[in-house]
Amino acid sequence: MTMTPQNPAERMVYHAIIYTWPIYVLGGLYILGPVLAWVLGALAALALYLGPAMRADLRSTGPVPWIIWLWGIGMIIMLVVLWIGHANWNFVLMATVKSSIGWAKGWALLALFPLIGAVLPIRREILVRGQSVLGLWIICLLPLFIIAPMIGLPQQLFTSPLKAVGGPGPEYFTTYLYTRAHGTGIPRWQFYAPWSPFAGLLGVVMVLFSLEEKDRRWMLVGVLGGVAMVIMSRSRMGLIALPICVFIPRMLPLLGQVWVWMAGSMVAASMAAVFAPLRVEVEHSIAAINNMRAGSNRVRSTLERMAVERWESEAFWFGHGRVAPGSHLVEFMPIGSHHTWFGLLFVKGLVGFMALALAFFIHAALIAKDAVYHPRGRLPLGLMMVLMILSLGENIEIEAYLLWPALMALGIHARQMATGPSDLGHSTD
Repeated sequence: MTMTPQNPAERMVYHAIIYTWPIYVLGGLYILGPVLAWVLGALAALALYLGPAMRADLRSTGPVPWIIWLWGIGMIIMLVVLWIGHANWNFVLMATVKSSIGWAKGWALLALFPLIGAVLPIRREILVRGQSVLGLWIICLLPLFIIAPMIGLPQQLFTSPLKAVGGPGPEYFTTYLYTRAHGTGIPRWQFYAPWSPFAGLLGVVMVLFSLEEKDRRWMLVGVLGGVAMVIMSRSRMGLIALPICVFIPRMLPLLGQVWVWMAGSMVAASMAAVFAPLRVEVEHSIAAINNMRAGSNRVRSTLERMAVERWESEAFWFGHGRVAPGSHLVEFMPIGSHHTWFGLLFVKGLVGFMALALAFFIHAALIAKDAVYHPRGRLPLGLMMVLMILSLGENIEIEAYLLWPALMALGIHARQMATGPSDLGHSTD
C-alpha cells in the first residue's frame, strides 16, 4: 500500500523523513530540522491568521490546544532566561546573539513541532510510514555497517562543509560508518545520529511509530530497522527504553479494569515471599547494565553533582547562561551537559527548569490519561517516555533536530484530544 501526501506540508514532512540518509551523508540533518520547524511553523501561523481564506488543503484544523500554548510560553521563557543569565554573568553581545540562535535551533523546536502537528492537516500515518521507510534504509545498509570494521574501513568518512553554519560540534556534520567504544574498542554504530546512545533511542522511536503501521510488511520492516539500531548502538538507554516504552502504553488501559486491580492486590500479597530474591536479581541486572560502561557512569554522576552544587551556590534563579568547561576529572566534558534537568538547573536556573518541567509533565499526564481510555494515546505516551528517558542522559534541546517526528506526533495527538473521539487520525491516502 502506497502512502500519498495530500498537501505541501505532508509532502515536506514525508520526504524529510524518507530521505534522512541522503541528507545525513551530505551533513544536512542539523540544518534540516530547524529549517523545517520554522518554515512549517510560519505556515501554521499563516493558517491560523487567514482561517477560511487559506487554501483548503492547508487550513488550520482548529484552535491551538492549550497544552501547545503552554509549550510555547515555556520555550519563550527559556529565551528570556537566557538573556537574563547572560546579562548576570556579563557575557558579550556576540555570545548572547550566538546563544539566541542556538535557542532558535534547539529549545524553540520543542514548541514549534507540536504546534505544527496541532494546527496543520498532517496525518499521523505520514509519520508512521516515513519511519518504516527509514527502517528499510537501515536494513539495506546493515551489511555495509557490519562488514566495515571487519575489513578495516575508516570509521569517519568526511565532515561536511555545512559545518560552517555553526552547531554544537563537528560530529553533527560528520558521516560515520561506525565508531569504537572508549576503552574496549568494540565497534558501535551511531547510524544518522551524532553519537551511539542517541541512536539507540531513535531506534526505539522508530519501533514505536512502526507498531502503528497498518501494512504488516511495512510494520515488520520498521520494527526490524529500529531494533537493529537499538542493538548495534550498544546503548544502555535504548536497551532499557525499548521494552518499557513498547509495553507500558499497551498495558495502561488495563488500569481501567476492576479485575486488574483485584488481581494486582493478590499478586502484591503473594510477592512478600519472593521479594528478597527478586530484588537481588534486579540489582544484579542493574549492575550488569551499569558495568557495560562504568567509566561513562562515573563521568555522568560527577557532572551531575558539579552542576547541582554550582547551581545552588552561584546561580539559583537564572543559571549560568551556558555550559562551563569541565576539567580532566570529567574528561573535559562541559558542566551542564549529559542531562537535561541538571543541565537546565546549571544553565538556566530554577526558572528555566520549571519552564520545561511544567509543560513536559502536564503534557505527559494528559497523554497518560488518554492512553488509559483510547488506543490513540499509545504512540504519544511511548514517545513521551522516550523523551523522559533521553532527558536523563542527554540534552534533548540539542537533539530536537532529529526528534521532530516524535514532537510533531505529540502535536497531532493534542489536536485529536481537542477535537474529540471522531478525529482518530486513521485515514490512509
